[in-house]
Parts: sequence; structure tokens; C-alpha cells
Amino acid sequence: MYRRPHCPTFVLAALEDSLPSRSIKKTASSAGTGVFLLLVVNLALFAADKLLRLPWLPALYLHSQNPRWWQFITAAFCHHSWDHLSSNLFMLYTFGKIVEEEEGSGAVWFTYIVCALGASVASFFFDRGSVSLGASGAVFGLFAVAVLLKLKFSFQKLVEGLVLGQFVVKQVLQEVKGAQAGGLVIAGARVGHVAHLGGALMGVLLVLALTRIPDVKAER
Repeated sequence: MYRRPHCPTFVLAALEDSLPSRSIKKTASSAGTGVFLLLVVNLALFAADKLLRLPWLPALYLHSQNPRWWQFITAAFCHHSWDHLSSNLFMLYTFGKIVEEEEGSGAVWFTYIVCALGASVASFFFDRGSVSLGASGAVFGLFAVAVLLKLKFSFQKLVEGLVLGQFVVKQVLQEVKGAQAGGLVIAGARVGHVAHLGGALMGVLLVLALTRIPDVKAER
């Protein structure tokens, strides 16, 4: 039982329409477009950066020593190399589809951006002096959200949650070990373990926060 916050109905209705809350229903026309568009944006920026070599692209990376406000989001759409991009896109597709199937296209975009922001903030505070880029932090947030969405009182959902959960826990523990070791170096780039953990934490906080929003339609 919770006490309904003192908040106008139209505000709660707006929140319900804009956030991936429990009451959001997918429409057939929007199903599948959220993850697809995220993949396209990541691929397009990689091509513009590494193939066309557009000079303004590095301004989208997060320069934690002297960052610009937009870099806390745009860095999550840029990548160091093809290997970096392809591994992130595979995980984005796998776990992003789970979130999208459960909550809708808008939800997967919202989750991606919020978790990317959490990852960038973690890099800014705990990895100063670095240049950060990549979707990994946002993807780790999707890991966490996908697992938590499966934790429902349904045998099928619980089995799916356990299968996903053991993978996510393993990944998180590897990131903790990597951070404690000072960070792994792959293909000349240091892995942002702190950013990955920041994204995962933001995913957990996001789900916890959204469960506190009353279901406006149910109360009408």
C-alpha cells in the first residue's frame, strides 16, 4: 500500500504517457522500431566518424577533464573501433528487444539515454582525465532493466529472469574485478568498467523509481 502523491492528475497522466511505466501498452505500429533506430544511429555515427572522418565527431566524445553538457549523452552513440561497436550492438539488440517487447519502443530509448547518462556521470567523477565513448554503459543498464522486468509472479517470467540474471550477475562481477585491477586494455583502449557499473546501477534505480509512479488509468 502506498499513499498517492499530492500531484495533479494531468501531471501523472503526462508522466504515464512519456515514461516506460507499468501501464504503458505497445502499439503494433511502434513494435520493433526503438531498437532498430538505436542501431541505425550508432552505425551512422560510426560511419561518419571512422569512414567519412568528419572533424566534428570527436566533440561528441565525453572529455571528462573538460566536458560539454551534450557529451554526457552523445558519447553513448560513438565507438572506438568496429569490434567495440559490433559487440555493443549485439548486446543492445539482445537486451534492448526484451525491454522493447515488455514496455515499448519509447521505453527502450528512455532507458538507453538515462543509463547512458548514469554511465557518463560515473566516468566524470571516477575516471577523470579520460575520453569516454561507447554504448556499453547504456547496454549494462538495459541488462539490469531486462532482468528486473522478468521478475514477475509467472513461472515463465521467473525462468527467463533466472537465465538472464545469471548472465548479468557474471558480467557485473567481471566489471568489478576489472575496475579493481585498474581497467583492462583491449585493442589499445582502456575499458570503462566504472561506466559499465554506473549504467547498470542507473538501470536498477530507474526501475525502482518507475514502480513508485501510481497507475493513473487504474485509479480513474
